[in-house]
Amino acid sequence: MKTDIEIARAASKMHIKDIAAKLDIPESELRQYGHDKAKLSQDFIHSLQNKPDGKLILVTAISPTPAGEGKTTTSVGLNDGLNKIGKKAAVCLREPSLGPCFGMKGGAAGGGHAQVVPMEDINLHFTGDFHAISAAHNLLAAMIDNHINWGNALGIDVRRI
Repeated sequence: MKTDIEIARAASKMHIKDIAAKLDIPESELRQYGHDKAKLSQDFIHSLQNKPDGKLILVTAISPTPAGEGKTTTSVGLNDGLNKIGKKAAVCLREPSLGPCFGMKGGAAGGGHAQVVPMEDINLHFTGDFHAISAAHNLLAAMIDNHINWGNALGIDVRRI
């Protein structure tokens, strides 16, 4: 039996432009991160306001099986199944914590044939948003620490930070 990483590496990935086209998203509205990831423009998202809402399935909590199938695997499997029966479906997953990268929990990209690839990118920085937020947070924390250390002219209450 193949491991998750072997399955992921053997997967043939569609170009993100082709996936967007299947969902009626114009290529001009994509902000691409390579050939397999993209964000949608704010203008495109706002253009959908007056369109009828689709149906939403929330997978909010599940106890993983001993094999590790949890929320992501369930969500990806549901999405694949809906597409297989001809429904226009997309899955929206949050960016995972860094726990999987440090061996503190399972991977956050699903598993087996119900996983999101490239798992390495998804589990470590994805599009870089959280890394940028972390860097900004660390910079502000250092600036506040430095300010307090040098006299705290702004009267920052350290108990309320």
